[in-house]
Amino acid sequence: MSQSSHASSAWYRPMLARHAGEDHRTASALELFFDLCFVAAVAQASSAFEHEIVAGRTLHGLLGYALVFFAIWWAWMNFTWFASAYDTDDVPYRLLTLVQITGALFMAAGTTQALEHGDFMVITWGYVVMRLAMVSQWLRAAYTDRKRRRSALRYAVGILVLQIGWLVRLLLPHDGGTVSFVVLAIAELAVPVWAERAIGTTWHPQHIAERYGLFTLIVLGESVMAACLAVRAALDTHKELGSVLVIALGGVLTVFALWWLYFAQDAPRRLRTQSTAMLWGYGHYVVFAAAAAVGAGLAVNVAHVTHQHALTDVQAAATYTLPVALFITCVWLLHRRAAQPSSKANVLPPVAALAVLATTFTATYAVLFTGVIASLLIGTHLVAARREAVER
Repeated sequence: MSQSSHASSAWYRPMLARHAGEDHRTASALELFFDLCFVAAVAQASSAFEHEIVAGRTLHGLLGYALVFFAIWWAWMNFTWFASAYDTDDVPYRLLTLVQITGALFMAAGTTQALEHGDFMVITWGYVVMRLAMVSQWLRAAYTDRKRRRSALRYAVGILVLQIGWLVRLLLPHDGGTVSFVVLAIAELAVPVWAERAIGTTWHPQHIAERYGLFTLIVLGESVMAACLAVRAALDTHKELGSVLVIALGGVLTVFALWWLYFAQDAPRRLRTQSTAMLWGYGHYVVFAAAAAVGAGLAVNVAHVTHQHALTDVQAAATYTLPVALFITCVWLLHRRAAQPSSKANVLPPVAALAVLATTFTATYAVLFTGVIASLLIGTHLVAARREAVER
């Protein structure tokens, strides 16, 4: 290919479905940049959730966190699956992706207002900007990929109609905000199901698995940051330094174990059919939200031992143990081997999750014990897997 033709193709490439078995398919620099901008939104959601708990508004904070994180997760997920199918990496594609990144930054800016005060104005406009850019991408796919035109048009129409719904929601009374959010969220989840019935779009199993792994690293990174800030706060104030260091140690052990648990799975194996891939993708809402909440729970427990709020010992511990147990359980459900229900390695995660929940009642030592249990889960899993391999 000549230099001029290469430059021309960089300006515009027909948006045709990429082959699902393409060799050496990895995340692009643009996708990594996209993820980087979502770090701000995840960090804001985790921090605002922590502030709500510390202020004694746990249920309000939990509801707000669930709603806000849905918007973050769904916007990221839609871009990821579309990119796996239609990433042309030409100028129009890059520009539309940069528009989506701009929307993500607006979402990050409005996260605190939405979670703490129920003001979804800024985060909604950021979300709508992202989704309208996605409508443009789907229309472009419909124009050039004739085989999957019906699916692409269904995506475009479904997303466009729902964006009108999100903007109308801003005009509703505050009392109807949660109900309308749930209705629109369910409709958002239904769009891919409806669109894929026309004809399934292509996606690359290894590429999708890598993209989800990268976002898992982002949300687990919030817990690492929380541990660092906890130690720094203790060193700065000299308050309960010993207790804070114990919590930080437990937090680090937990994050290491959760990372090991997630990446020990053979994710592409679960992405063989459209139905299992969709279930796997949707199930990651809990994985991502729980992982980000671990960092918030760690910060809450540090604030508790330094007497910065009036939560009981059990309440503070539960903010940490519950998301850890949810993460372990959901990863197990998404990857469990249905053909081997009696496998020893297959029953360890739910047992560990129950043990983590039990540590809630150990109060100030719950974070440390959670880290120990999570580490033992990994060690026991490795031993059991080794024995099974030898027996075969």
